Amino acid sequence: MRLLKLVPDNTNIDFLRWRGIAITFSVMMIVASVALVAVKGLNFGVDFAGGQMLRVSFAQPVSLDELRDDVGGIGLGEPSIQEFGSPSEVSIRLPLPEGGEEGANAAASRVRDMLEAEYPGSRIDAVETVSGKVSDELVRDGALALLLAMIGIAIYIWIRFEWQFGVGSLFSLFHDVTITLGFFALTQMEFDLNVIAALLTLIGYSLNDTIVIYDRVRENLRKYRKMDITSLLNLSMNETLARTIATNLAMLLALGSLMFLGPDVIQSFTTALLISVVIGTYSTIYIAAPWLVWLKVNSDSFIPKTAAPGGAERVASHNEGY
Repeated sequence: MRLLKLVPDNTNIDFLRWRGIAITFSVMMIVASVALVAVKGLNFGVDFAGGQMLRVSFAQPVSLDELRDDVGGIGLGEPSIQEFGSPSEVSIRLPLPEGGEEGANAAASRVRDMLEAEYPGSRIDAVETVSGKVSDELVRDGALALLLAMIGIAIYIWIRFEWQFGVGSLFSLFHDVTITLGFFALTQMEFDLNVIAALLTLIGYSLNDTIVIYDRVRENLRKYRKMDITSLLNLSMNETLARTIATNLAMLLALGSLMFLGPDVIQSFTTALLISVVIGTYSTIYIAAPWLVWLKVNSDSFIPKTAAPGGAERVASHNEGY
């Protein structure tokens, strides 16, 4: 049986030819994402906003405005109501009721009574209650986890390769996370702990792709000492192209299945991961790699410098180092 070839032999795509356009596009996307987060904000789930959230299924699609009036009329505060997966499934978010667990149970019972009276056939699938103090801690811990993950990865790549590679990977991760946040601000999809887990996965996935290409770049820098850095980066990306396509295709198939066939409760998680596969691949090629050009990485970057007689430094020859 012949093996399927996703990339023909001797493929030579000039990826970096469009790096100027790509970086302009990326800067615009980052600015737009920051503006969206600042203006529209994120639709924090009950994990981060605190309060009580009920997920309700109806026998048929309902009017959200009428449902909002009905829920608001039972005196539990101003409700926030959104579709959740399909027109007949909605999430109802309410302010945190007083009275601790007993108060939360009483509030859920009042909502259930109203739904049974006004919307026969409806049922409450889940009730989540998070206090304001816990939600503040979750916001702080989630943001800290993302920040530390990005810094730790940049330091690791700095040590594993050279500082220029660490800078490139850090900007690449910043690019990926910012645009993903912008997407959630634009669509107002619920932003909860599942999305934080997806963002941490995004950071790891994007790093994996970046390291594969960086490793090939380092290998080629040692092999082709006189090759122009732009040509060398294109060569490295073409050499790893088959692996990149195969890996991402497998990821897209798995995540696509989860997104369209999986349960609604993980939709935000799978959506964030799906975006991360596309953005992470793009940023590895058009954000992480061009930084090596701008920071003037060359064939001498991995050659150890040794002390020459008389105290001057000299660069070890190819045969000495490798």
